[in-house]
Amino acid sequence: MYTSVTGIILSGGKSLRMGENKSFLKMADSTIIERVRDLMKSVFNEVILITNTPDEYEFLKLPVFEDVYLNKGPLAGIHSGLLNSSTEKNFIISCDLPFISAELIKYLVNFQTDKPISVSKANGNIQPLAGKYSKNCVDIAGRLLENNLTKISKGEARKKNGASVFSLLDKIDVEIVRVDDQPFYKDDLYLNMNSIEDYNLVIRKLNSAGCL
Repeated sequence: MYTSVTGIILSGGKSLRMGENKSFLKMADSTIIERVRDLMKSVFNEVILITNTPDEYEFLKLPVFEDVYLNKGPLAGIHSGLLNSSTEKNFIISCDLPFISAELIKYLVNFQTDKPISVSKANGNIQPLAGKYSKNCVDIAGRLLENNLTKISKGEARKKNGASVFSLLDKIDVEIVRVDDQPFYKDDLYLNMNSIEDYNLVIRKLNSAGCL
């Protein structure tokens, strides 16, 4: 178990496509957020949760923090997580990745690099919401969010909800770690659960694997 790395769970999305809070959908006898919590607590000594509805998550018995920049997407969650973390190194994960494994998390945490962010690439896609982030990224994330607010106040970027996580990756030297050649890799490792169709697919996969 890592004591010098904080596990940070992001559960701040509005789940608009799902129609309900996807964190509380059931997978066997537990909710998805409980499964993610248990996974993170099996790896990290300290685990915190970032959400703007903290009362709903009291049952998790985790330290909970809200976004400083409300309604600004995952980057705001990353910013709040890094701001409230007590360690320099942090592993950030979104709550809607039900098949992320402890092996992947440990691989990224142990990957040797001097770069402040380590995220993986699989099937041609960079996966920024399951990666290692240094606390010193918090100031850059904050400036990006502030600049986005300034643009909106001037009538610019009206179609954007907030600065994207990729805008942070563009500003910082990032280690892109290939994981699809590792023994723990599976095609559904990064299956992102955004809709009821995604949820049903997850349930079918778990059923076929005998996990439910």
